[in-house]
Order: sequence, then structure tokens, then C-alpha cells
Amino acid sequence: MADVVNLRIARKQKTRAGKEQQAQQSRALHGRTKAEKQRDRIEAERAAGFVDGHRLDRTDRNRS
Repeated sequence: MADVVNLRIARKQKTRAGKEQQAQQSRALHGRTKAEKQRDRIEAERAAGFVDGHRLDRTDRNRS
């Protein structure tokens, strides 16, 4: 036979687990130092610049 489950308690446990996961994501996103945020911003700008620098210029192809 299956175990009897109290649905009220199961719902509360599921809610707590969801809130804990949300808190964990918030800590990872917002719980960083200023230096870490600045490093990530500079790294993202550098990556964007790299991609933009290697992008093909399509306007010259249409002029010929």
C-alpha cells in the first residue's frame, strides 16, 4: 500500500522549496561585490566588442 500523504503539508513543503530556490537565485544575482559586478560588465562589453569587430559588413556587397 502507498503511504498516506497530508496534502496541506506537502503543499507547504513545495512552497518552501520554491521560495528557497528563488532566494538562492537572488543571492547569486544580487549578492555580489561591486568589483565582481564591474568585472562581469567589462567582460560582457569585451565579448560584445569582439563579436562586433568580427561582423561582416553587408552594405559593400549590395553596391556592386
